Amino acid sequence: MAIQWYPGHMTSARKKAEETMEFIDVVIEVLDARLPAASHNPMIDEMRLFRQRPNLKILNKADLADPTTTQAWLNYFNAQPNTKAVALSCKKPGDAKKIPGLCRKLAPHRGTHLKPLRMMIMGIPNVGKSTLMNALLNRRVAKVGDEPAVTKSQQRFDLDDTMSITDTPGMMWPKIAHDSDGYMLAASHAIGRNAVIDEDVAVFLGNVLLKSYPALLNARYKLDAMKLDVNTIDSIDLLEAIAKRRAYKRHDGEWDMERTAMTLLTDYRSGAIGRVSLETPASRQAMLESSAPIKEKTAEADDQEEN
Repeated sequence: MAIQWYPGHMTSARKKAEETMEFIDVVIEVLDARLPAASHNPMIDEMRLFRQRPNLKILNKADLADPTTTQAWLNYFNAQPNTKAVALSCKKPGDAKKIPGLCRKLAPHRGTHLKPLRMMIMGIPNVGKSTLMNALLNRRVAKVGDEPAVTKSQQRFDLDDTMSITDTPGMMWPKIAHDSDGYMLAASHAIGRNAVIDEDVAVFLGNVLLKSYPALLNARYKLDAMKLDVNTIDSIDLLEAIAKRRAYKRHDGEWDMERTAMTLLTDYRSGAIGRVSLETPASRQAMLESSAPIKEKTAEADDQEEN
């Protein structure tokens, strides 16, 4: 099942962001360090490249992500023109305080009383933008919640006499091109629950974790004690094992897979499983390459029919 989520208010949020971009010097894009490419909104690039604005990419929630994979993503992004990437946790005020200095380097012609540095924070829902705003200003100015799309309108604040920052609502894009992106976003709680089936998302997440982090799953759920080989089971086996381990049963005596799915998702989101990343630059490239031949093959078939 393909996952799509584009609430109506995001259309107006995009139009407002396009208007504001004209008066911005640096675009701060907040990404989820566990899925940096999947959590990138392509519309942000369209807007900032049209205005030729430099980009500071913040890989937030780096304390939850695999550090080796995060470094690979930093290398990938920092090789792009007019772009600087940094990994941090917006919940740590000391990390957030680095951001203005990084923005000054991207726009060295700004940052004075006569020409203040104007920054804008952008990103998908529930990725940590509001937490970042509060940390930068050292006071609660943005509402923080555990549900996507908490912020509904732009807010502008002065950090001091030489710089200002604008917070924007979390924005998705109209169509998620790759199914795996939708599932990664849903697993990371960037998409409203009304648009997903938690059990399907947990099955996807389980398969990713079994492939990349079997030892962490075994340590969290004691699978070996249940005589299960974490290297041979699939995500359905994993969910059933968690249900048995936690004794999640429904009134009819069947295992409560809905509750079990939420347990796996919550453990991933909170970092209880460990520091994991759902994609790497290499896996991203492989996914893109595997989807490309399908389009090419379809085009070839169309040509043959015409001939």
